[in-house]
Amino acid sequence: MFSYLKGFITNIVFNNNRSILILEVNNIGYEVQVPPRFSRQLEVNLEKEIQIFTHFHIRDDQQFLYGFSSSAQRDLFRQLIAISGIGCQSAIALIDTLGLEDLVQAIVTGNIRQLSKTPGIGQKTAERIALELKTKLSQWRVSAGVSINNNGFPNEEIMADLEMTLLALGYTNSEIQQAISVISQDNLLQKNPHVEEWIRSAIAFLSFNG
Repeated sequence: MFSYLKGFITNIVFNNNRSILILEVNNIGYEVQVPPRFSRQLEVNLEKEIQIFTHFHIRDDQQFLYGFSSSAQRDLFRQLIAISGIGCQSAIALIDTLGLEDLVQAIVTGNIRQLSKTPGIGQKTAERIALELKTKLSQWRVSAGVSINNNGFPNEEIMADLEMTLLALGYTNSEIQQAISVISQDNLLQKNPHVEEWIRSAIAFLSFNG
């Protein structure tokens, strides 16, 4: 029904861990739920005209609008909610926790551990997501222009030790995932089997960006 809305942000409301954007379009205020990560980016654009790609959802007798920063992100949301047992809030949480590229990478490579980091997504659900979308997203990401690095992330053992160490040092899950996403793009580090080097690189990134 709605492909996108272009208007002015008048307010951003946080309610029950949900980010609700009030977007004024032709003197009509639309309530649009967006991923929290996206809403934080939009806070600097209050009263500026923006374009949001939307999904109109009807459940029982209720109607909802969900908004995303790109058509690719919106399309991925639609593919996620087409899976049995994945509701809109779970799909929003997956996109918000991992981001577009990392989420597609986790699904295409079958990285169950990475998918399970999302609140409310257990191992069985993560396995079902990977099983149902792996082939679809492998083809879709090319046409959507979503690039992934299949070999970027460390193996399961390094990932577990890295996360445990950083958590023990007081970093949050959000900070840790951001650091891992960035340092995983280092070609030399990708080939390094020593967790100490991964830890050192992650701490250096977090210290510089803290």
